[in-house]
Amino acid sequence: MSVPLIQQYRVARYILSNRLRGVRQYPLVLMLEPLFQCNLACSGCGKIDYPEEILKRRMSVEEALKAVDECGAPMVSLAGGEPLVHKELPAIVEGIVSRKKFVYLCTNAILLPKHIDRFKPSVYLTFSIHLDGNQERHDASVCQEGVYDKAVAAIRLARERGFRVTVNSTLFQGEGPEEIADFFDSAMKLGVEGITVSPGYSYERAPNQEVFMPRQQSKKLFREVFRLGREGKRRWVFNQSSLFLDFLAGNQTYQCTPWSNPTYNVFGWQRPCYLLVGEGYASSFQALLEDTEWDRYGVGRNPKCDNCMAHCGFEGTAVNDTFSHPLKALRVFLRGPRTHGPLAPEVPIVYSSSHPDPFSVRIPISQVRTEGATKATV
Repeated sequence: MSVPLIQQYRVARYILSNRLRGVRQYPLVLMLEPLFQCNLACSGCGKIDYPEEILKRRMSVEEALKAVDECGAPMVSLAGGEPLVHKELPAIVEGIVSRKKFVYLCTNAILLPKHIDRFKPSVYLTFSIHLDGNQERHDASVCQEGVYDKAVAAIRLARERGFRVTVNSTLFQGEGPEEIADFFDSAMKLGVEGITVSPGYSYERAPNQEVFMPRQQSKKLFREVFRLGREGKRRWVFNQSSLFLDFLAGNQTYQCTPWSNPTYNVFGWQRPCYLLVGEGYASSFQALLEDTEWDRYGVGRNPKCDNCMAHCGFEGTAVNDTFSHPLKALRVFLRGPRTHGPLAPEVPIVYSSSHPDPFSVRIPISQVRTEGATKATV
């Protein structure tokens, strides 16, 4: 199974429309976070490390749909926190689907069997289920035993009920190429539509900073994984552009385009992306586009960004490159990412001159790190 043609067509039409009108900064996917509360405490995520009064906040249905309309992106990634903790999530999903937006509901799937009857199968709705590897690796990543088995059971249930299902995976320190290749094989056997994969970003609120890979290590790892896939003639389907996968393998020199994946959460429109905290919020999506100092962010522009290869920043860049250089994209699509030869050069470091104090962080008082943040009990 692959991404439905109607989705490919509508997203392509949207991109071409913006390019023909000369629009340089346009959103591709809206990251909508209606809450931060979660029923897990993963080592690579710090969302539940907010004060309890923040974790109890819920975005209203009206507020969520207003953000969808205001942004106008053809795709919406519903994240969090754990979205299924939000009692009004089915109404939010229904409202997005009624607008003919393609919504990816990102979930650890623990609560999915309990709530699945509150959703209707649709070409516009995909359950994007979090799996960071096979059983031992995933359970270690989410710091709780048995979660992998629950996620796999939820995938099978959702497929049986006729839902679109993908797997979203974040790769961390210590994972070997053979282990990752075996995991991709297992995901394909589950019958998912595709895999979304990204190296972990060193999210500063994450409780364990040792799990994140440096940029060069990530590129070499992905090269080895793709080499194993090619040599073993393994049939992996990724829910990502071929040029983004080529970028992961170190073959493209890309700068991130954070406006392609804007974030709206319980605080508002987050600058510049969901991975950087303490950079402030905009009052509207238009203000986010027009008033954010985009040149302050990106690899070589800001030390916080230097190891980032996350899809939220670089998938939009790869998609733009695909439309600018379709023959290059076609070659990579047909042959797969290059796994030998020199790596593409990195973008130059410029923040030594443009950032007199590059490590300064502006953190609103409402977001001060507080001990004792709690998980959701549902």
